[in-house]
Parts: sequence; C-alpha cells; structure tokens
Amino acid sequence: MSGPLTFLVASPHLRGGVFEHAVILLLEHDTRGAMGLIVNAPMTQSVSDLLPDTPGQPDAAWLGGPVDPTLGWCLYPQPVGLDGEMRLTANLNVSSSLDVLRAVMASGQRFMLVLGYAGWGAGQLTEEAREGSWVWVEQDTPELLWDVPAGERWQAALDRLGVTADTIMPGGAQA
Repeated sequence: MSGPLTFLVASPHLRGGVFEHAVILLLEHDTRGAMGLIVNAPMTQSVSDLLPDTPGQPDAAWLGGPVDPTLGWCLYPQPVGLDGEMRLTANLNVSSSLDVLRAVMASGQRFMLVLGYAGWGAGQLTEEAREGSWVWVEQDTPELLWDVPAGERWQAALDRLGVTADTIMPGGAQA
C-alpha cells in the first residue's frame, strides 16, 4: 500500500463509546471489509507498563479500537528491514510484529504502540459513511500523527477538510 493516507474522522453526531471524536488511520478497505487504528486515544499505560522488559519507554500506549485489544500495532516513520513491515507512505510504516517494535525502539525513532483495532464487515464502513458517521480525510504525509497533540487531532483533521463540526449534518451532508 502506498499513496495518500486515509483518515476517518468521526462525525460530531457519533456520540458515546470509543468512536466519539475518533480519528482512525484506515489501513485496509476493500470488498471484504475495512480495518484501521484509532490514533487519538492515548491509554493510561506506558509502553514500559505493557512490555516490562523495555524499561525507559515512558511513551503512552494507544487504544486502536475495540477489536482484539491484545494485538499490538507499531506505527513508525522509517523501516527497520524486518519481515512483517507494511509501508503506508514514504514516512509511515506499520507492523504487528514484536520483533519490529523492539527494533523500532532500539533505533530511537518515534513510534506509536497501538492496541486493538477498529474493524468493519463487507460494505459496513461505506454504509456508515453514507449515513454521516464518518468523514474521510486524505493526507500525503503523517504529520497528523507526529506533529498534532492527541487531544487536537479530531479538530485538526476537520480543519484540513475546511469544515467545522457544526457544519456536518447527520446523513453525511454539510451545511
């Protein structure tokens, strides 16, 4: 996969639960379904809390979604040359391999450890977007992940579209 990144931005009308104000990096979307990682929900646990053999990793782990919260995903800028890496853009890679995560940490580059994912069945995400639950944002670079604080990513993603939360209507229309 290479090309612009696709972020799903939760409509302001999507209330309650893990998806309220969510920003999701879409990793896959085809006729079988879709999956992505919530990228604006830091957890209270640090990477060191989750992986005790990695002391000195104070960075927060992130909640990637409600599906399989024991599965970890690592988002990071530069490949480390191991099996199990998927390049999303020139500046963003993803892997669910623990060996890759350890190599990324050893390399000193920034990263996000994301637990769980968001998943949709065949046609489900397209239907939810048509109903106005999600707004799609395409971006060539991952600065939304690295340069925008987690609590500001939802609004920053809407700003990239040139819309405000109050102009998004239920049903997918914009006022």
